[in-house]
Amino acid sequence: MRRLTRTVAAAALATALALVSGCSSDSDKSEDKPAGGAALEKVTYLTSFGNFGRDSYAWVAKEKGFFKEAGFDVEIKPGQGTGGVVQVATGQADFAPIDLTGAILVLANGQAKDFVAVAAVQQRTMAAIASVEGKNIATPKDLEGKKLADSPASVVRMLFPTYAKLAGVDASKVTWVNGEPQTLIGTLASGSVDGIGQFVVGQPTIAAVTKKKPVMLPYSNVMQDLYGNVLVTSTKIAKEKPEMVKRFTAALLKGLEYALANPDEAGTILKKNVPTAVPEAASAELQLMAAYVRSSNTGTAIGTVDSARVAKTIALLQGAGALKQNLTPEEIIDFNLVPKA
Repeated sequence: MRRLTRTVAAAALATALALVSGCSSDSDKSEDKPAGGAALEKVTYLTSFGNFGRDSYAWVAKEKGFFKEAGFDVEIKPGQGTGGVVQVATGQADFAPIDLTGAILVLANGQAKDFVAVAAVQQRTMAAIASVEGKNIATPKDLEGKKLADSPASVVRMLFPTYAKLAGVDASKVTWVNGEPQTLIGTLASGSVDGIGQFVVGQPTIAAVTKKKPVMLPYSNVMQDLYGNVLVTSTKIAKEKPEMVKRFTAALLKGLEYALANPDEAGTILKKNVPTAVPEAASAELQLMAAYVRSSNTGTAIGTVDSARVAKTIALLQGAGALKQNLTPEEIIDFNLVPKA
């Protein structure tokens, strides 16, 4: 962690605020064709949030030619979290990585439909509450009486009532204030809040911006079966172009594997495509993210999704009263398209 913090200290604030808009395209999508054809199929891809290091693998897949080899011309746009699922469902984008728990919540509670997950990006959720030393937060129970900031649409905030219930926290004693995702770390640094919703990979940037040691309360410590981000597409694309989905998924996951194995190069590639990005910070995020993607303790292959684990997540959310209607794993995951173990 000392190495990671040191690498991002010089430019951490820029990283915390870096959100870059992508260019739009009005080009029509071509028909589903196998790779090797004369024309590349145009695809629009949303990142999970902005253009931070945790999403740099998409740029790697594009820069290293993995998308092109699979037959795609991919336009990468910065996403805005779980809300991106609506853009996919309505055809404004073709693919996006969305936190699976957040996707379950929005589907079961009627906030979005007509989308399906086709691969896992992270085998464990990276959602967490982040604070710093001096705030007297060391355990979940310590959150009572504290003020936290996050976007209302953030999966960290949406899932907090369930997390609190399972962690023995009285959620009514925790005050939430609204915050913009790109400025949350700065809000924590200002001292106006005690904690923020954040992914665990934000630790180095938090340390550099606040000049204090981060304190992380990962949701995975309490809810161990939760997946992190999953790749989603529309039910229309999944039904009409299954082979196209498989080709795109394979190319993206190839970029993910390469980025994890070569984090410094991935950071440089991100900087090349996103001028405001900080390559050292991107590398640091990828190094932290690796354990959540590879799930080395179980030997689970990258991209795979286990139906039993998804069922456990649904049952957990239902038991906590977080779902207005029940779901089956097959309603949120297309297991015919998910990479095989």
